[in-house]
Amino acid sequence: MRDEFWDTAPHYGGQKEIWDALRAAAEADLNLGQAIVDSAGVIVTSADMTTCYDERGAKYELPKYVLSEPTNLIRDS
Repeated sequence: MRDEFWDTAPHYGGQKEIWDALRAAAEADLNLGQAIVDSAGVIVTSADMTTCYDERGAKYELPKYVLSEPTNLIRDS
């Protein structure tokens, strides 16, 4: 589902470069993610990064499943 969201995210509006930065930030550790968001000029308006804006005011909404690892999956042994 994550890959599907990121592949279709630019179709929701906004700039592809910002979507790419949001994906990189979501997949990075906290400090690197913060640096990516800051350098891209993204304004995060929610504590969990589900709602963000770019410098031009375009809104970017991220579902929670792209921001955290799933906890309800059975791991292969």
